[in-house]
Order: sequence, then structure tokens, then C-alpha cells
Amino acid sequence: MTVSLRGTREVHQTHQVFRLTGMLDAFSEPNIRKVLQQAVETGPKQIILDLSKIEFIDSSGLGVLVQTAKQLQAMQGQLHIVTNPRVTQAVKLVRLEQFLSLQPSLEAALAAVGATS
Repeated sequence: MTVSLRGTREVHQTHQVFRLTGMLDAFSEPNIRKVLQQAVETGPKQIILDLSKIEFIDSSGLGVLVQTAKQLQAMQGQLHIVTNPRVTQAVKLVRLEQFLSLQPSLEAALAAVGATS
């Protein structure tokens, strides 16, 4: 990933968890798109993106979220996004809150995928 975005990935039997920090923007978009594409293809089809530490998200970042959610839906999977006020505001600004599964905490996201923490 780029300098503007850092993250970790945990792969569990039923789900994957990505914890991202920094900026999800046009500079980090190509790398995170590639990482998420590979995760969708190879790992469990329930993905949690923990964006609670994201400082900034722009339209490129939102595009990655939408594309990943669509890919997972086509494969009977789902994307859950742990938000913070910045991320929630950006999602609501473009009226995607009905499409994207926003979760208030990692615990809520884990519960949504039926995982035990």
C-alpha cells in the first residue's frame, strides 16, 4: 500500500478483516483496489473493512468501496464497513448509506458476519 494508506489483513475461516489507517484517496486507490480484488478472489467472501481510523476519503475511495461491495454481492458475499464520522459523512453525501453496510464498531461488523471475536 502507499504511504498515504496503511493497513493489515486478517484472514479467518468465515471472513477477512482489513484495518486501514490514513487516507483512502486517488493516490492510494490503485493499490487498495488491487489488494481488495485479490482478497475477494482468494479469501472468504465476507469482508470487513475497518475504516474507523481513516482520516480522509474521497470519491476514488468511495468508488473502491462500491466496486468491492458489488463484486462480493455477485459472489454471494458481503462487505461491512466500520465507519467514523468522516467516512459516514462522505457515504451519506453521495447517498450510498442504503447500499453499503455501515457498522458502528468492529464488534458490530463481526456480529453481522456471524463471527465470534
